[in-house]
Amino acid sequence: MTVELNFLAVFQDWPMLVTGVIWTLGLTAIAIVVGLTVAVACAWVRTEGPKWLAIPVAAYVELMRNTPFIVQLFFIFFGLPALGVRFSPPVASGIALVLNLGAYGTEIIRAGLLATPKGQIEAALSLALSKFQIFTRVVLPPALKKVWPALVSQIVIVMLGSAVCGQIATEELSYAANVISANTFRTFEAYIIATAIYLVLALMVRSLLNWAGPRFIFGR
Repeated sequence: MTVELNFLAVFQDWPMLVTGVIWTLGLTAIAIVVGLTVAVACAWVRTEGPKWLAIPVAAYVELMRNTPFIVQLFFIFFGLPALGVRFSPPVASGIALVLNLGAYGTEIIRAGLLATPKGQIEAALSLALSKFQIFTRVVLPPALKKVWPALVSQIVIVMLGSAVCGQIATEELSYAANVISANTFRTFEAYIIATAIYLVLALMVRSLLNWAGPRFIFGR
């Protein structure tokens, strides 16, 4: 049995692939900016914040880390409308990715915060720095430096997980591959190309974050 591969038929729909890549990177960028902000805030709450706030934050983290991403996505997109809350597919996808990365990022960053030497904090207190200054200038940067490789890996996982968002018609890369496969009947070729693109995107995002971290986030 001879299998004839026709990748050209897939590449004829290259605008759809480009759109899918743009959506995938866009959702990932939103997850990075907003999700890491949520993660830092929640990590602070779990280490230094008030106990009354630490309980709901802990519940949020455990809920997101112990349920499948697709269930979270479907709950936001299909479940919340029963309560009168409706989101478009891209917005629902963005919210799900942010909440997911925020929960995993919380535990990663919290580990870095807990590894901060007490003497470092005492030295900052002796300089009459405020609690906000101590956290943002003394505690957080070295904590992020310690856990940055783990955070980068989690961000890449979230980017790859965005493929699930095609199930609610978000026009990311896997959605584009599904549509092209249905239009051309070239399923094998469509998913080979999509796999290759995901691999390239993962390597690019990892390299970019490893380059940007020491320069713009926590210093050398």
